[in-house]
Amino acid sequence: MKQILINSFFIVFLIQLGVAQNIKGKIIDAATGESIPYANIKVNESENLVSNGEGYFTLSENNSQDETLLTVSYLGYVNQQLTVAELKKYDYSIKLTPGVFQLNDVAVSNIKPNPYEIMANVKANLSRNYTTGEKGSKEMFFYRTSNYFNPSIIDVEINKSTGFSKQALSKVNNDLQGFSKKLISHPPLSFTDILCNYYSVKTKKADKFVFTSKLAVLKATVLKNEGESTSLDDLEKTAMDMMLQHLDSTKYYRVKSGFFGSRDTISLRKDFNRKKKTGVNIEIKNQLTATKSNLNSFMYQNNLLKNKRFDFIQKPELYDYTFEGTTYTNQNEFAYVLTFKPRRSKAMYVGKLYISETDYAVLRTDYVLDEGEKLHNFNMKFLLGIKVSENVSKGTIIYKKRAEDDNYYMQYAATETGNYFYLNRPLKLIELTSGEKDVLALDFKIEANNRNKTEFLNMSRTEASVAAIEKIKEQDFKFITIKSYDPKIWKDYNAIEPLQEMKQFKAIN
Repeated sequence: MKQILINSFFIVFLIQLGVAQNIKGKIIDAATGESIPYANIKVNESENLVSNGEGYFTLSENNSQDETLLTVSYLGYVNQQLTVAELKKYDYSIKLTPGVFQLNDVAVSNIKPNPYEIMANVKANLSRNYTTGEKGSKEMFFYRTSNYFNPSIIDVEINKSTGFSKQALSKVNNDLQGFSKKLISHPPLSFTDILCNYYSVKTKKADKFVFTSKLAVLKATVLKNEGESTSLDDLEKTAMDMMLQHLDSTKYYRVKSGFFGSRDTISLRKDFNRKKKTGVNIEIKNQLTATKSNLNSFMYQNNLLKNKRFDFIQKPELYDYTFEGTTYTNQNEFAYVLTFKPRRSKAMYVGKLYISETDYAVLRTDYVLDEGEKLHNFNMKFLLGIKVSENVSKGTIIYKKRAEDDNYYMQYAATETGNYFYLNRPLKLIELTSGEKDVLALDFKIEANNRNKTEFLNMSRTEASVAAIEKIKEQDFKFITIKSYDPKIWKDYNAIEPLQEMKQFKAIN
């Protein structure tokens, strides 16, 4: 009897363990078998997920029950609804059927719409379709950033120092060379994941609208090598600390590069860097404040009304447009499909737009810099030893209609930006004193590429009153540092399935 009870316990335990596993699925094209990235998966008609760039998605343990209902939609494909039990039956693959039609298949008239008339209507309706409403909301965001720093050249050598002994100078040069070789052989890479509730409302006070937002972080992780950073500011600080560690910490220094001097003062005194020029303490941003600032900035940068990057929507006169046909939306309505490319020299992007036939809202945009284009370019390489260019800018952004006012909000975004920079200049640190000065002189040369990827998903959206938002008390949080990606971390929550590069990353201590 005792053995029967033990066996029964283990059977029940194994069953529970099986039920508790996260479910992972893939969305593919039924005709070609190719993966479909950025497809929308609605879970039990309440929470949104999206397939990653490889077509995969993962359900939380709570949503892995057989009866969980999934509604899968993607522009250009017929919607599909199925349960988790059916997903298992289909070997965890969801095949979507293409549903792209030429206009003469669905309309009485055989006349193709004029793409420039469509874009004129898009521009005329931008304010109506994308204005932030005055009703308060509670939204659940999943926000992932991936940072890459890839140096090809880093040469730093101190060639003169009145504050260093010969032995100390030799040591710091060796330290700098070791630091440089490590950066080149193991380029810094980091991933951060944040799941949060975001509360916002726009209220009118004294004839002016005031925007208020509050943030509650549910979970946040960072995956990177211990003590490593992909922030250029942090890397600069690390190198500077190596150079200054042997200097007198009670003194102050001014930076000079070639003919150019800086008014900024450098000191190793801990109390000095906590003060402004006015002598008032600088408010050090906590993690919550920085995260909310980053989120607000990201949403602003992807606002079709605000960001000049979207000139292919705001200034259609700069581009050539081609009408590709119409397609079904996830609301079983029709959308125009247009491709675009530069017409004039000021235009820089190529891509595709999906535009609602009913209200001319942009439902989705895919864009990338045209070959050879750069957003910003400063080239004084031979005169000043400086070259900087923003040579990567691309993204996929999907918009969804708000239930309360029929306006649109950003439901999903996958963007990437990147810069190339080259710096080859002499540098001096000169002591601020009226007498004999300490001088630190060095040659500095660096060539590198820096990239940033961001994924954003609005998982759910509900109304919230002004009073309820005012009661929310924000609390700071700390990132959970992980050495490798572990899906169990997100077992209680839905999250964006990471790409292979993140899964394969292993932190090195």
